[in-house]
Amino acid sequence: MDRDDLARLSASAAWRLPIADADPQETREWLDALDALIASEGAERATFVLKKLMQHARTRRVPLPQVLATPYCNTIALADQPPYPGNLEIEARISALVRWNALAMVVRANRESAELGGHIASYASAADLFEVGFNHFFRASVQTAQGPARGDLVYFQPHSAPGVYARAFLEGRLNEQQLANYRRETGGNGLSSYPHPWLMPEFWQFPTGSMGLGPLFAIYQARFMRYLANRGIADTAGRKVWAFVGDGEMDEPESLAGLSLAAREGLDNLVFVVNCNLQRLDGPVRGNGSIIQELEGLFAGAGWNVIKLLWGSDWDPLFARDTQGLLLRAFHETVDGEFQTLSATDGRFNREHFFAKYPQLQQLVAHLSDDDIDRLRRGGHDPIKIFAAYWHAAQHRGQPTVILAKTKKGYGMGSAGQGRMTTHQQKKLDTQQLLEFRDRFALPLADAQVEHCEFVRPPADSPEMKYLQARRAKLGGHLPARASECAPVAVPPVESFARFALEANGREMSTTMAFVRMISTLLKDPALGPRIVPIIADEARTFGMADLFRQIGIYSPVGQLYEPEDHEQVSYYKESTRGQILEEGITEAGAIASWVAAATSYSAHGVALLPLYIYYSIFGFQRVGDAIWAAADSRARGFLLGATAGRTTLAGEGLQHQDGTSHLVASTVPGCRAYDPCFAHELAVILEDGMRRMLVAQQDVFYYVTVMNEPYPQPSAPADVRDGILRGMYCVRPSTLGAARVRLAAAGTILREALAAAELLERDFDIGADVYSVTSFTELRREAMAFERQRRLGRPQGVCWIEQQLTPTGAPIVAASDYVAAVADLIRPWVRDRYIALGTDGFGRSDTRERLRRFFEVDRHAIAVAALSALDAALARRATQLYGIDADAAPPWTR
Repeated sequence: MDRDDLARLSASAAWRLPIADADPQETREWLDALDALIASEGAERATFVLKKLMQHARTRRVPLPQVLATPYCNTIALADQPPYPGNLEIEARISALVRWNALAMVVRANRESAELGGHIASYASAADLFEVGFNHFFRASVQTAQGPARGDLVYFQPHSAPGVYARAFLEGRLNEQQLANYRRETGGNGLSSYPHPWLMPEFWQFPTGSMGLGPLFAIYQARFMRYLANRGIADTAGRKVWAFVGDGEMDEPESLAGLSLAAREGLDNLVFVVNCNLQRLDGPVRGNGSIIQELEGLFAGAGWNVIKLLWGSDWDPLFARDTQGLLLRAFHETVDGEFQTLSATDGRFNREHFFAKYPQLQQLVAHLSDDDIDRLRRGGHDPIKIFAAYWHAAQHRGQPTVILAKTKKGYGMGSAGQGRMTTHQQKKLDTQQLLEFRDRFALPLADAQVEHCEFVRPPADSPEMKYLQARRAKLGGHLPARASECAPVAVPPVESFARFALEANGREMSTTMAFVRMISTLLKDPALGPRIVPIIADEARTFGMADLFRQIGIYSPVGQLYEPEDHEQVSYYKESTRGQILEEGITEAGAIASWVAAATSYSAHGVALLPLYIYYSIFGFQRVGDAIWAAADSRARGFLLGATAGRTTLAGEGLQHQDGTSHLVASTVPGCRAYDPCFAHELAVILEDGMRRMLVAQQDVFYYVTVMNEPYPQPSAPADVRDGILRGMYCVRPSTLGAARVRLAAAGTILREALAAAELLERDFDIGADVYSVTSFTELRREAMAFERQRRLGRPQGVCWIEQQLTPTGAPIVAASDYVAAVADLIRPWVRDRYIALGTDGFGRSDTRERLRRFFEVDRHAIAVAALSALDAALARRATQLYGIDADAAPPWTR
């Protein structure tokens, strides 16, 4: 082989190429010695000796070969395969029916309208991977005499959803009308495109449609199950998390983000099944390389148990006869782009272009016909090999397992799509292609049934249906299935944990510190305390939460194997197997994945929890907004706390740490109730309301609440403001001059600037100003939209809260927040008087809070000038001079 040939091979394969042996006799003696050791003392002893040899070689500085990749063959030897427990013939017939109904769903939908789309090829490649799981491994939740016993959690590959629906149809869980309305949901009897718990709340367990989130969420779900068990909250022993992902999906950063965590914590309750059909949406995943070998190196390097499932049972006799190892050599010389071509062509082409590489390979298959070669299956299409891989994965201890299953995209679709570049987009098949599919899988369908894409479900007393139901009954019932029942959790009254905030009397504190103090008290509550799950992405000390380290501990599956450097301090760094804090390190993606696992525990584990994820607000919605959308779709319940919030409260940190947009994004997420309180008593009311809604009323909502690190005097709670706080606005300061000529509405810390602006207006210009605390522009807008819809439909129901608070009087209104002006603009359509929205648009920068607010024109002077401009231009010009505002400066959003 020349240098150009070597360059074509993956790095993981190069070390296996034949090399010159200077002393074959000595080599043979070493190999014989190893064989004798294995024969006399077993494989475990041989492994120990090999490890010792490698350690010794390293001390002698001997270069060692790359060992993170293994030969391109099945990890599980034929001798290690367990007996197959099922009826392969009946299972094949069931699989064929599922394949047909899945295909018919998509084809019928696209005959109705090409707008509907859908996917056939992904499920065609993964069908056997799913069927073996459904028939033999995926355990459902069951009711026992001791209560519910929870089953496995399965994260399904999203493009394979039609196959999951098709199987549920055979099981009698879905009807023909629902299948006929695939991707047509607005009428109320359709099926969602991908797994969506919000759209199908009794069916799908987890949303996986956003590529990469499924693998990440599965890892943190498996970790959270261990957390629940170690803390004594739930028994999760024996339960597995199965995650089905595509090889192309593994390019998403989130897909790989948690691999080291899973290995580090020994999550042997986790199994990844990577459907390696070698093809993305547009073409090969690694046209010039080998994605399977690459993934093996990544997972093995991260510490996972890797099982390669590459070749079906038909290949076993060929491997047995191949004494020279030429099959493996040919596999390693074949890049994925070539494998894709071999998938898309017939047995004759494969004979001429693969087996003809070496004369000895030609002889190896000389006894096979072209049809025989065409029927050589990849491992992911052979139930016997799949069962062996799953069985070994389920038995493995101490590590998470990944199964790299080689398949063909569009398997069985023939010329219509098998292995073709365009197969992912294939949504329509003509009659001839449908007939070929029927014949390929021996489906009991007449030509007319095929032409009309009729759904098929055999009678309930048929062998297939009896077998199907019996297998699921043995495993506890049907999957996927989502439950939402759990016992409510008592929530203490706000006075019991936040009296210091309700009766602050001017004591100075930040809302972040107020929050930490409230949570510290709630953690001591006998009913609620153990259900609180504090989650932090390595910022506990920043948020003043270090005292919680000692109070409740940081979760670690191995406890604390060292004496911390700060052990002599009161708030030392304490890790414990029963620790309550999930301190995730610098990974917002991992932290939000932990939060989602905790926030859906009521459904996945039957235990209601209160997860509180506190983080730099800029790294929340902006950085992991997709995951927050998935949380909403998951019907998550919990609190997201955006700390050091806003664009000016963080002062010196500057652009990349200053948040001006999270409340705007939060306003777009259904199920998310977003609040930006200024005062500690407002925060207390919001916190209590959220706990009651989520833990007692069990509403499927979650809260995004921003808190500030800026200390300032906190007032006591005025009487009768609870309703206004929760609905989004209340008057915090009526004008001292009687009838107000302007009104100032502000959120978060900028409310204090509005209060100061009111004093300036009254002192310097004798203009009265009412001031309103806006705790939530989002809540105000949503209620107003609901009222507006009723008006449009001719069913008016009075006036919305905005109109009640800002009654048209002719007095202009200035609204401001520490976020972009579009946040204050959310309520503009329902304000009848002149309305001016101020915000922190543009790039952030470092400086003091005072200078930043002046720069962004949201400080007291800028608010006063804005108010005056709505009354009289001359007054506004006078104010700019009086307050030193540079009218000639470029607006902040352009600088």
